[in-house]
Amino acid sequence: MKATFTILMTLFLSVMTYAEVSVSEKNALIELNKATQGQNWTKKWDFNAPVITWYGVKLFNDRVVAIDLSDNNLSGMLPTNISDLKYLRTLNLFKNQISGTIPQSIGNLKSLQVLNLSFNKLSGSIPLEIANATSLKEIVLFMNNISGNIPSTIGMLNNLQVLSLYNNELVGEIPNTLYDLKSLKVLELNSNKLSGNISDSISNLASLENLSLFDNNMKGQVPINIEKLQNLAVLNISYNNFNGFVTKKLASKDVMSMTMINDKGVAVTLNVHSDKDKAVASEE
Repeated sequence: MKATFTILMTLFLSVMTYAEVSVSEKNALIELNKATQGQNWTKKWDFNAPVITWYGVKLFNDRVVAIDLSDNNLSGMLPTNISDLKYLRTLNLFKNQISGTIPQSIGNLKSLQVLNLSFNKLSGSIPLEIANATSLKEIVLFMNNISGNIPSTIGMLNNLQVLSLYNNELVGEIPNTLYDLKSLKVLELNSNKLSGNISDSISNLASLENLSLFDNNMKGQVPINIEKLQNLAVLNISYNNFNGFVTKKLASKDVMSMTMINDKGVAVTLNVHSDKDKAVASEE
């Protein structure tokens, strides 16, 4: 009886060890490898070995649920058939040399929760179709060359907690739909070319902990409604073209003490008067 049990367990473990993913998922992985110059990767894949042994690939029930190839010398472009990895929850390609655009097909990844393509050489715009990946909790695209507007469709991602797009070439205004993301905790849009105002609707972002709009071309009055964000721990909206008055409480929250750029290109600070709960702009 013990011998039979031992044999069965051996067979079971053998099957588990060499379990394979579907043909479409395996082909998508192979295409990702080829499209990003897999022969030059720091840690390479052996196509003759089971997928479960491939570096950075995590399986669950013979399905690819996570890929983490961060800092692995990937270059080239992302293939469109990456959407065949339909059970993928995490795609982390941080700190590589990937160029080209974000494929529209990324929106077909309905299970995707974390998308990290930061610190690459991506260009073009953020596809509108990204909003079709309705499980997304984190979109992390900082340190690229991404241009165009922030798509208003992102406001459809009700589960989104992190939107980190800093150090890109984004233009235009923050879409109003973004202020509907009640689960959003981190909004990092600094060091872009954004314009327009901060809407009073920012008070809708009740979960927000980090708001960074530093180094853009935004203007107008800083809305006092920011004070209603009870969970806000980090605020940096300096080096924009904001003007007018802010309260003492709001001025004290900003990392750089509300240092702005006026219409002459001169740095100005918002000085808080001790006898008033407001601040005025004065040149340094």
